[in-house]
Amino acid sequence: MAYAIKEVLTSLQNQRIKNFQHLQKASERRGQNVFIVEGLNEIRKAVKKGYHFRSVFFYPELISASELFSLLGEVAVNEIFEVSKAVYEKIAYRENSGGVVVLAEPKKHGLELLKLPENPLVVVLESVEKPGNLGALLRTADAAGVDAFIVCDPQTDLYNPNVVRSSIGCVFTVPIAVADSASAIDWLKKKNIRIYCTYLQAAVPYHTINYRGASAIVMGTESTGLTRRWTDVADQNIIIPMRGEADSMNVSVAAAIVIFEACRQRGFQ
Repeated sequence: MAYAIKEVLTSLQNQRIKNFQHLQKASERRGQNVFIVEGLNEIRKAVKKGYHFRSVFFYPELISASELFSLLGEVAVNEIFEVSKAVYEKIAYRENSGGVVVLAEPKKHGLELLKLPENPLVVVLESVEKPGNLGALLRTADAAGVDAFIVCDPQTDLYNPNVVRSSIGCVFTVPIAVADSASAIDWLKKKNIRIYCTYLQAAVPYHTINYRGASAIVMGTESTGLTRRWTDVADQNIIIPMRGEADSMNVSVAAAIVIFEACRQRGFQ
């Protein structure tokens, strides 16, 4: 695809540049239907998954136009801007972003869009509040090759800049749906996917469960855990035995323990 640079931006007062501050707010991202992506690895993943880039901003001292065009490949781009050092430092959150910041359009993430294999492994996260936890869980889900990741009743949006950063772009690579818990439960039940809820009061250790069949591993928040709407409908509530004085662990760590036990049983197929 042939790309062209639309304009060189040097002023911090340019409205396109000032808009980056607005996009830190979820309401602005929703209203403008756009989110921020920075980092070469993250951008490559978004390109590979066919995200539409509305605007691309690059600093030529860090990445040349030809290198940028190669990075973009065949992705759809509305406009490309070269920026000055001052502008780039204003819009780039990280020091190692590689000289490119992108405004991309989000995709739809309905349950009906998920395509599952015959024997799926699904991860469900209820009411996540911290973007860093969601991002870390997406990295784990990507590493394990889970078939679907369902975010239920989220308290942070999927395209929060911290989710994109902390997931190192795995928000683009993992098959994700966003839904309310009632809809997710109904969807899992209709597809005969067994529900295993991590629960501090559960009596069954996680490693004693057979995850070889269609399985959903459900995690709650660190502060309150899962709500009764999930634990009451679970096929089995499970616990990770702990030997210290702490009564819980980071949700991303707990998820990794259970998910990779399921992968081990499945032979990492």
